[in-house]
Amino acid sequence: MRKIIRKEFFKTEDWLAVWFGFLFIGLVLVGVKPQLPTFKWTTSGEFSSMVAESKYVVEKFIKEAEAKGESNLLPAASALKAALDAGDRLAIESTAKKFGEAMKKVEEPGLKKKGGDLGKKLSGGAGALASRVFSGENILKSIYIGIAFLILTGVGIVLMGGRVGRFVVGFPIIYALAWVSQFIAGNTTVNYLGLEYVIFALLIGLFISNVIGVPQWLKEAVRTEYYIKTGLVILGAGILFFEILQAGAIGIVQALLVVFIVWYACFWLGRKLKVDDELSAMLATGVSICGVSAAIAACGAIQGDKKKLSYVISLILIVAIPMMVLEPWIARALGISDIVTGAWLGGTLDTTASVIAAGALVGEVAMKVGTIVKFSQNVLIGVAAFLLSVWWTLKEKTPTKEKPTVKVIWERFPKFVLGFLFASFLFSFFLDPSLVKETKALLGGLRTVWFALAFVSIGLETRFTELFGMGKGRPAVTFVGAQVFNILWTLVLAYLLFGGFIFPLPAIQ
Repeated sequence: MRKIIRKEFFKTEDWLAVWFGFLFIGLVLVGVKPQLPTFKWTTSGEFSSMVAESKYVVEKFIKEAEAKGESNLLPAASALKAALDAGDRLAIESTAKKFGEAMKKVEEPGLKKKGGDLGKKLSGGAGALASRVFSGENILKSIYIGIAFLILTGVGIVLMGGRVGRFVVGFPIIYALAWVSQFIAGNTTVNYLGLEYVIFALLIGLFISNVIGVPQWLKEAVRTEYYIKTGLVILGAGILFFEILQAGAIGIVQALLVVFIVWYACFWLGRKLKVDDELSAMLATGVSICGVSAAIAACGAIQGDKKKLSYVISLILIVAIPMMVLEPWIARALGISDIVTGAWLGGTLDTTASVIAAGALVGEVAMKVGTIVKFSQNVLIGVAAFLLSVWWTLKEKTPTKEKPTVKVIWERFPKFVLGFLFASFLFSFFLDPSLVKETKALLGGLRTVWFALAFVSIGLETRFTELFGMGKGRPAVTFVGAQVFNILWTLVLAYLLFGGFIFPLPAIQ
């Protein structure tokens, strides 16, 4: 019995994902901080548009600073305006950084934040050159990260009894393709549209699989489950329970009502349209919580088909773009208040980035409220993954059609979910908040690498006919129908909860 347990703990993919996920987390916590490569880049045309928009903002800022007696800001602001007028990208980067530094001495909170955000935006945009992404220094960072991943994942392949030689040959190719997907997604416009690296990783893999063909020597490195489960364990470190408190009671109520009712509505619609439960569960989790990450977690929790996951993510990202543009426009056209609009955006858009982008089109209050509401929904990923795991495990009968025993339930239960939840609890309740904040970006970057590897692998394992012929369009109808319901239901909730009908209006400025 002891040998069986030992084998399960160190030779099965589920447990190895837990151990390697925690190895990455542990290394970061003890101070191992590899420098991640940058993937952000802005074309000259995109930056010119940014400059044109920013000139007016800086002029307005100078007038506001003068009116509030912050005359010490004027030299930095004037230098930034001169650089913007000249259109010199390097000068803009330099003066924007100095402008941002000057903001630290400002006493007026609103002015300080506004100026800090402006300086960060302009310095980041000016410095986001494609040439820097392909610089020797950045490429070296990518190579070092790749070598570390190769060594650590290679150990897992050895423990699982895989063909290490072929894995070592194939992994650099998978890693390079994942790198390309992150580069494409790093573009300013692509990022604004909410097109995440996962869709590009998937498309690259699909192109190779369907047009070129996957060579035999590469297949050993196509380890979708291994990559995705390890990434999900690390994702747990970013799901912080205390963030839900930022939403206050109103945000928590909205999050719970949106997630549970929209999830059930989507799952019910899927069954009515004869979509299988596995796909319906992924669709429902994606549409009700936070899109891509939630769908990935749901797929892992029920040990779902990765081809179905690819389909769900494609739907999520395709539908998200028009929503991000149209919802702010509809809110303005209907005269909906900024607070209600923010709650609506936070409850319906699938990523924090898209909520911020859409909220910015409305106003700062909408952006703040939307972000707070989105935080409260994101936290529910862990709860959803756990409940789905238990439900799916109990749902599946044994070969004799009997209900599974406790032993069978344990054998079927996806162990990475335990790692995910443990990481979430550890970072939420036991680690110093300053340490959590300090390690958040690095762990997020490492998680991105795991997911990029996973989605390249999914693409390499998938045929176009399998993806686009799935369910004869019924899953797409299910998702769109559920999303329409989500939009309407969340708007009603936002009005009732954030519009002053049930609770006092939140004091958010």
